[in-house]
Amino acid sequence: MNLTKMVSGLMLVALVLSSVGYAVTGSGTAGTNIESGICTLNATVNAVLGAVIFVLIVLAAVVYAAGQVMGAETRARASVWATSMIIGAVIGIIILVLVPSVLQAMVGTSAAITTACGGGPGSGGGGG
Repeated sequence: MNLTKMVSGLMLVALVLSSVGYAVTGSGTAGTNIESGICTLNATVNAVLGAVIFVLIVLAAVVYAAGQVMGAETRARASVWATSMIIGAVIGIIILVLVPSVLQAMVGTSAAITTACGGGPGSGGGGG
């Protein structure tokens, strides 16, 4: 059972469905809906993928540490599992870094994706 592939597949399906569903529904022109869907996809990827990367790194450490107190065969398997989780986390980091550039190309604006999605300088909250 390859849990990492199953989880990543489910995450991808959820991201695609949430962005498509958001782009189709709502009010306004089609361009505004698509841009809003892309902004939602960017926010979802940043939130979900960051958490998945963190969990993969922590689980890799736990599996590796647990394998070190076991026998030789279990230690070898735990090392392979931990390495696979770390590789998955690295791939997730690469995806996390590339997503804003790809989405900016899809939006087609000269502004950065965070600015196009209502983020950027001066858009945060703040006290007063």
